Amino acid sequence: MAKQCTHLDQIQEVTPSANGCEECLKTGDTWVHLRLCLSCGHVGCCDSSKNKHATRHFHTTQHPLIASLEPGENWGWCYVDEVAFEFADNEE
Repeated sequence: MAKQCTHLDQIQEVTPSANGCEECLKTGDTWVHLRLCLSCGHVGCCDSSKNKHATRHFHTTQHPLIASLEPGENWGWCYVDEVAFEFADNEE
């Protein structure tokens, strides 16, 4: 049986905190892809980026859900349940 996210009820309507990885912008660093915290709107870089700020944000805040901020991508990740999920077209 496939594992499911048990935190989807915690998704908030958020506004991205920055037009790039919040921490990388402050330090002048670069990133590969961006992730949006679905609890507070923090924008962090993905785990393919050297700083992994989205995951660091989870470890600091325990906010369980992120969504990809990449154009054309419609998926999220739950750090707690370690499972990906997709958004319905009308939920984006």
